[in-house]
Amino acid sequence: MSPGTIILLLIAFFVIFIVAKGVRIVQQSEAMIIERFGRYRETLTAGFNIIIPVFDKPREIIFRYSRELPDGNKYVQFVKKERLDLRETVYDFPKQNVITKDNVMTEINALLYFQIMDPVKAVYEIENLPMAIEKLTQTTLRNVIGELDLDECLTSRDTINAKLRAILDEASHKWGVKVNRVELQDINPPRDIREAMEKQMRAERDKRAQIIDAEGSKRAVILSAEAVQQKQINEAEGQKQAQVLQAEGDAQARIRRAQGEAEAIRLVTEAIKGAQADPASYLIAMRYLETLQEMTSGQDNKVVYIPYEATGVLSSLGGIKDMLDMGKKMG
Repeated sequence: MSPGTIILLLIAFFVIFIVAKGVRIVQQSEAMIIERFGRYRETLTAGFNIIIPVFDKPREIIFRYSRELPDGNKYVQFVKKERLDLRETVYDFPKQNVITKDNVMTEINALLYFQIMDPVKAVYEIENLPMAIEKLTQTTLRNVIGELDLDECLTSRDTINAKLRAILDEASHKWGVKVNRVELQDINPPRDIREAMEKQMRAERDKRAQIIDAEGSKRAVILSAEAVQQKQINEAEGQKQAQVLQAEGDAQARIRRAQGEAEAIRLVTEAIKGAQADPASYLIAMRYLETLQEMTSGQDNKVVYIPYEATGVLSSLGGIKDMLDMGKKMG
């Protein structure tokens, strides 16, 4: 091989090396930190970029990956990369033991959603960003849970999440990181505590059931008493109305009878007008005759005795006959 050919091959190899090391294509939502002789030079964004090999070199950053094994267990792997992922990242932290305010050891695991907003700060302000975020989350979680009782931890997840997010976001701001959400996945108290809580919940449910049953029975008794009372009131009102109507009917009947008797007296008086007879005697005689009929209307139809005054009635019958005869003559 001639020296010229060797030189051409060296030049071609050098060009290929320059192109391979000098051309950097950065994908969307990624960034690359470039240093020149160990000093920060620029941040490469998405698209086609050119650097000078040997002089410029990408700065590596550590990323955290959580892998799940076939048996269901998870392990964490830290990998160095030249490109920073600017998308929102999720860290699933393993369970850790936390002591509550009432001295109960509880297992808690959390999810952290964060995003790198400033690649330069994420590289130069902290040595190992994933490890720093993980340790910061664990210590903050211990501090927040340590201020709450177990019951508050179980019923105030939203409050705990908001408080954790605010603290972590403020602490990680200098690292160029924005913490978007923090979610508590599981809160597992010890087994004996869970059993005690279940017994307490069952007792509370039984208590509420008894209270509801007692309130229902009480309400039923009240409604039954009100129904009986209303029934008695309605019956009394009905009896009162019936008595009023009966009294009004009796009064109307008496009025009608009195009016009929008055009309009869008027007609009798007009009939015997001009006759030499006394209408009062006529009426008295008629009453005596009615009374005599009632006295003789018994089962045996026998008259045991006739009052002395009845002879006056018999004597008045002749007067009645004279009145009727006189009326015929006048007619």
